[in-house]
Amino acid sequence: MEFGVVGINYKKAQLDVRDKTSFTDGMKLDFLEKAASIGVEQMMILSTCNRSEVYYFCEQEKQRIQIQTIYEEMFPGVCLDQYLITLFGKEAIAYLFRIAAGLESLVLGENQILGQVKEALEYSVTMGHSGKELNKIVRDAVTCAKKIQTKLKISEKPLSVSYVGIQRLNEVCGIAGKNVLVIGSGKTATLALKYIFEYQAKHVTACSRNYAHARLLREEFPTIQLIPYEERYGVMEECDIVISATASPHLVVRRDGFSPTSPLVFLDLATPRDIDMAFAKEPLVELINLDELQTIVKENEEERKKLVKEGRKLIEEDLEETMNWFLSSRMDPTIASLQQRCNTIVEDSYGYLNRKMELNQREQKLLRKVLNASLQRLLREPIRELKHLNTKDEQEEFKKLVEQLFQI
Repeated sequence: MEFGVVGINYKKAQLDVRDKTSFTDGMKLDFLEKAASIGVEQMMILSTCNRSEVYYFCEQEKQRIQIQTIYEEMFPGVCLDQYLITLFGKEAIAYLFRIAAGLESLVLGENQILGQVKEALEYSVTMGHSGKELNKIVRDAVTCAKKIQTKLKISEKPLSVSYVGIQRLNEVCGIAGKNVLVIGSGKTATLALKYIFEYQAKHVTACSRNYAHARLLREEFPTIQLIPYEERYGVMEECDIVISATASPHLVVRRDGFSPTSPLVFLDLATPRDIDMAFAKEPLVELINLDELQTIVKENEEERKKLVKEGRKLIEEDLEETMNWFLSSRMDPTIASLQQRCNTIVEDSYGYLNRKMELNQREQKLLRKVLNASLQRLLREPIRELKHLNTKDEQEEFKKLVEQLFQI
């Protein structure tokens, strides 16, 4: 039995290709049923915005080709030749470990993928398309990923400029209990609002040149106060923090339009700048802009890359244990057959002796136990050796020999 992966991901396939190869739940079930019809019973489908991959166990070489064919036929009209990845054996298992840990993600070390892997396995289990081997490998990958998250904390090195900006803001002045004005209503401003609330700002006001657009923010942040864009300078007098994130080609907050009378921190998340650089010279003002934030983001990205290397080392350690289990599990059917042969001999011998001897109930139980223990003692060493065979070729060789010797 061999573990394999087939599919596409963001590294080779652009977004328009990934959009065309996304699995619906109905398509997943259809795929699993088609795979089962060719004898591939253990499968897991991982379908996200960045990847569409199938993980499976197969017995025969031809099943690999059949699985790839089924995959391609699921998306008629899409030529996948140049995008497909196909991995097998240890390489495929190592890849799954890296996937679960976020080391193959677009954003290195992100945590969301771990939940998606667990959901993918849960779907296969629910639909009856999993088994001992798939469960073991996926759960080992999940356990390893959790260890990497706990030990290295890769995701705690943020790469979002908005998030880094809010973190920096909190370091400078502390956000909890503060009055905040957010200028803008686009994606960046929305993210800033989300993070501001996470840091428990006391009162949040928002404004935008497009007041109708600004009102849409109320759907996600019902407690914010909306004001007309023209009133922004007046509100700043009451604020501790001003965040600006617009798409304006001109300055949104000018030094000649506003003179702070109390300590104020500006966070400028816009390109080009929203906030007049002249404020940097004001003694009451702290100005945080994109130049500073992008430096932090770059440092975090480099730190993540270093941590990813450490994560790969941790994976190699855990992967070895999984591979040893997987290697020994290949001999499980042979060992089970040996045990069955042993049980048959015990029952045959016990039945014969019990008919020839007048034994009470206690003696019958003792006889069966002694016979079973004797044969188990004989098999103990061979079974231990079978479990510790180092290669697939050795396993096949010994499997044939055992089957011949014990006629199983």
